Amino acid sequence: MNQVQPLPAESGRHLLEPIPGQLMLPGMYPAPEAGQPALPGLEGLDDLPGHAAVPDDPELAAVATELGALDRDGSRMAAAIRGALDMLLDGQHTGRYRWDQLHKTEKTHAGTLVEIALARTLHLADGRALDYTIAGADVDCKFSQRVGGWMIPPEADGQLLLLVQASDDDGTWSAGLLRATEDHLRPAGNRDGKRGLSQSGRAAVCWLHARAPLQENALIRLPAQEAAAVFAPASGQQRVNELFRRAQRMRVSRTVVATVAMQDDYMKRVRDGGGARDQLRAEGIVIFGDFAGDQGLASALGLPRPEAGEFVSARLARRIAPDGARSIRLDRADWVLASPADPPEPAPALPR
Repeated sequence: MNQVQPLPAESGRHLLEPIPGQLMLPGMYPAPEAGQPALPGLEGLDDLPGHAAVPDDPELAAVATELGALDRDGSRMAAAIRGALDMLLDGQHTGRYRWDQLHKTEKTHAGTLVEIALARTLHLADGRALDYTIAGADVDCKFSQRVGGWMIPPEADGQLLLLVQASDDDGTWSAGLLRATEDHLRPAGNRDGKRGLSQSGRAAVCWLHARAPLQENALIRLPAQEAAAVFAPASGQQRVNELFRRAQRMRVSRTVVATVAMQDDYMKRVRDGGGARDQLRAEGIVIFGDFAGDQGLASALGLPRPEAGEFVSARLARRIAPDGARSIRLDRADWVLASPADPPEPAPALPR
C-alpha cells in the first residue's frame, strides 16, 4: 500500500489545512513522522505483490500466470469486488454504506456475489466440480471480509483456492492462491465440515495482490457525526449538498452519491443546472468531476484526482498575492484551496 507522502512546505495563509472534524487524507498535509500502520485485520498479510515465494505447484503457478495475463494490475478484479459489495449494500435504495449494516443472512451472500462478479469480469469458465476452470484447473473462489476468515468446504480438499478479501473499513482488497492440503487446513471444522486455514496455510498463500487499494467509500472515511449530518436533511438534494460540504478533498464515487440521494435521478443532484455544483458555488465550493479538464485542475491544486465516476469537492479562495501556494487560473483570477481563515466567496464556474 502506498504511504501518504507530505507535500512540499508552502508559505502563506493558503496551506492545505484539514477541515475541522475531518480525517487527514491524501492531498492534505499529514502529521509529522506519519507512517502507514498495520490496518486492523490485515496483520497476517506479510507478503507484498511480487514478493511472494515462487510456488512449487505447477498447476497453481499456471493459474497465477493466467490470472496475471487476464488482469495484470488487478484493476478488473478490484472493480468486480467493489461492484459486488455495492450490490450487496444497495445504498441507492437502503442508504446503507457499511458492512455492519448488513443482516447476517445478507453477509453470507457476499461470497457468491464476488464469485459471480469475478467470473463475469474476467470471463472465467465454469469449473467441473468447483467455481472456475482456469488454465485447465478447477479453482474454488472463497471470499472473506477479513484476512484468515475463509472457510473451506470438504469438496475443495486438495483443490486450488482463489482466496479474496476486501474491507471498506481498511479501503483495501487482496487475492491469493493456495492448495487446500491437509497441512494448510485446521484439523477441526464446523458442523458443515468447513475448515479454516492453519497458520502454515496462511503463510503459504501465493498473493497475486495484497493490500491493493479498494475504491474509497467517502462516507466511511468521514467521522461518524459528520456522516450522520450528511443523512440528516429530508431532501435528497440537500443531503447531496451536505455530502460535498463535509467530504471535501476526498474522492466521492457515484455509488456514494446514490446512497446519499436515495433517488433514481441521483446524478442530477450533482450537475450544473440546479444541482450541488450550482447551489454550493456561492459558498466557494467547486466539484471536480472525471472530465479531463477537471482532473487537471484538481491535480494542479494538489487534490486527489477524480477517476471515472468520481468527484472531488473543495472550497477555493482568490489568491491575493503570490505566496507559493498551488493555484489554478479561472475567470481571470488565481484560485487556491481555501483555509479555514478565508472568508467564503463565490467560486468560479469550471470550464466545460
